[in-house]
Amino acid sequence: MPQQVIVNADDFGLSACENAVILGAFQAGVISSATAMANMPAFEAACVLAQHPLLAGRIGLHFNLTYGRPLSRRILARRTFCDSAGVFDLNLSRTRLWLGRQDRLAVEEELEAQWQHCLDNGVRPSHLDSHQHVHNIWPIGEIVARFAARQGVPVRLARNLGQNLSLPKRLFKQLLNHRLNSLAGATADYVCTPVDLRDAAPPSDGLLEIVAHPNQLGADFGDAYLEQGESLSALLEKRLPGVPRVAYSEAGNSVGRRVQTVME
Repeated sequence: MPQQVIVNADDFGLSACENAVILGAFQAGVISSATAMANMPAFEAACVLAQHPLLAGRIGLHFNLTYGRPLSRRILARRTFCDSAGVFDLNLSRTRLWLGRQDRLAVEEELEAQWQHCLDNGVRPSHLDSHQHVHNIWPIGEIVARFAARQGVPVRLARNLGQNLSLPKRLFKQLLNHRLNSLAGATADYVCTPVDLRDAAPPSDGLLEIVAHPNQLGADFGDAYLEQGESLSALLEKRLPGVPRVAYSEAGNSVGRRVQTVME
């Protein structure tokens, strides 16, 4: 079993409904972390909720380059990222390994703007990940990881557990995760979805992050990745019994514990 698990709910701030579900999942102890979308309509309301003692220090930035309108100006003129109406419309291959200077500057400026919007609303993000995993695109991942290092926060690795990862995809993710780790430092050791957790054995050690998109299931909580009516909370209890659910602040502590174990 992993020593600890981060159950992170993506898409905080997307809508009032998402906010209510995520708050309820925190209150029920199902999730232990969330990431907010700084350019979404319910973001400011999410930042108010983030002051709740259960959420304080547990909210990261869900960097967004694929949905809605950007918060910065330079990226509006980059057809790689936005359409002529100024709406995000990502036109970038997932296997792209390089970005031109103007595109890099545009991504950096937008990341800065989304981070600053969090600060302006009273939330200092605890960590960084991205909507639709855009930081799994190599040059964007490098930008995000370098920014995370400057801010002193962890960045989510690419998903590295699951039965449906082909060999080429697994090798690419290993290389990308090595790069993210080398640039940003401490982070979780493993990343998976609730379906991965359901269908395969959990890791035997370390810090695991589960990427969740919780939804309401009566008085319980399901997840967008799971079958309709399937309980996320029951799955977590069954597959990870007794494993503490923690915030991303534990990522640095996890590294320290591993170093101490090796030294002993």
